[in-house]
Amino acid sequence: MRVHDDFDRCMRAVNAKDSRFDGWFYTAVRTTRVYCRPSCPGMPPKAENMAFFPSAAAAQQAGFRACKRCRPDASPGSPQWNARADLAARAMRLIADGVVDRSGVPGLAAHLGYSVRQVERQLLAEFGAGPLALARAQRAQTARLLIETTELPMSEVATAAGFGSIRTFNDTVREVFALPPTALRQRAGRPAAGSGVLTVRLPYREPLSADQLFAQLAATVVPGVEEWRDGAYRRTLRLPHGHGIASLRPAAGHVQCQLTLTDLRDLSRAISRCRRLLDLDADPVTVDDTLAADPILAPSVRKNPGRRVPRTVDGAEFAMRAVLGQQLTTAAARAHATRLIAAHGESVRDPIGGLTHLFPSPQTIAALDPELIALPRTRRDTLIGLVTALASGTIDVGVGADRDRARARLAALPGFGPWTVETIAMRALGDPDAFIPSDPGLRAAARELGLTSNTNSLAVRAEAWRPWRAYAMQHLWAISERLAR
Repeated sequence: MRVHDDFDRCMRAVNAKDSRFDGWFYTAVRTTRVYCRPSCPGMPPKAENMAFFPSAAAAQQAGFRACKRCRPDASPGSPQWNARADLAARAMRLIADGVVDRSGVPGLAAHLGYSVRQVERQLLAEFGAGPLALARAQRAQTARLLIETTELPMSEVATAAGFGSIRTFNDTVREVFALPPTALRQRAGRPAAGSGVLTVRLPYREPLSADQLFAQLAATVVPGVEEWRDGAYRRTLRLPHGHGIASLRPAAGHVQCQLTLTDLRDLSRAISRCRRLLDLDADPVTVDDTLAADPILAPSVRKNPGRRVPRTVDGAEFAMRAVLGQQLTTAAARAHATRLIAAHGESVRDPIGGLTHLFPSPQTIAALDPELIALPRTRRDTLIGLVTALASGTIDVGVGADRDRARARLAALPGFGPWTVETIAMRALGDPDAFIPSDPGLRAAARELGLTSNTNSLAVRAEAWRPWRAYAMQHLWAISERLAR
């Protein structure tokens, strides 16, 4: 049974104001025509006046407006959308990445490999709304962010948020937030002007092991594309309408995200990619409960609850970096990537001067004379095979990719073994169950814990950790790192 279909379970969550369910479902009140997060601080209404929806879009389609107090449109996304690999989840990831705004529903269907009718039917059944309504809900959230955090004229806000006309923009904002755009801005207070930087809060479900997450990102930064500065992870972003720079810093109850964008139409895509990078839509309680059931992992889970799997903002970039890092130390992999970026990356301007390039695209590398790529021949051939497949579309490692198909096609490339395939599956494809029993660090941790380090036996033991084996690896790698110190 889907969460929103279990009325009693939803009522218990609402009465307890349980923030773990924010984003899993939305609660609506028939008498006030308002929809909220389950954790809304207001007094719970009578049960007979309540209805539950699987998405904000479904609540909006049913004629409910967003609560002004709990701001349900800013909830973390459902953990199902990133964890699952089926059609509906792939479609939601693509909608969050702006495919409907750029290519319409036919473009979404073509990317998924299904007919428009099949996609619309599946999303309506799963989320209570079709792709247009889901994209409209996202546009409304983007509009609110721009209205409240910038001094852009409303006509520019409408364009940046993806609305086709100022009239549609005005009507949507009034319908969703029960206020016209100008009143929404006045209610938020006067935004800071002139900096060119948008600051937003990225919510998540507690707990979050932020130190672990940001330490992993900081340990593998590639100069020019990434940096760790003054307690923040910063990196460049390749976006549909231009480029951007993101600065991410852990804060109390949220991650502070500062964005500098060359085109504000990319705002929602940049936010979505930053959330995905930090795995902020995960359900840590469910993950930890599963892993803590194993007495071997239980002490690590109790000590560091809420571990996340760092993902990526660009699947193709990560796949290339995985090839560059095959059987090398972090420092050696960084050196290869740095040379590639300096020679073939696209220059960008960073207002504070630390970042210089976008990572080269697969199309850029595929078009080069191989002799210009400063890598050992075997590694160069492996990279060329990958970028050729990525540039032609033969392999897709983006947010809406079919994970099984991508794995199979990666494994068929020369130079791709299980370590590289599963690393890409974990970080680029976002598979929460990706697992690499042959990884040296994993085997070292297994020996320390009294587990067998035999690859086949370790894989059998890891069956108990499904479907969260990628999270189990985070705990085991942390143990391995302590052993190495």
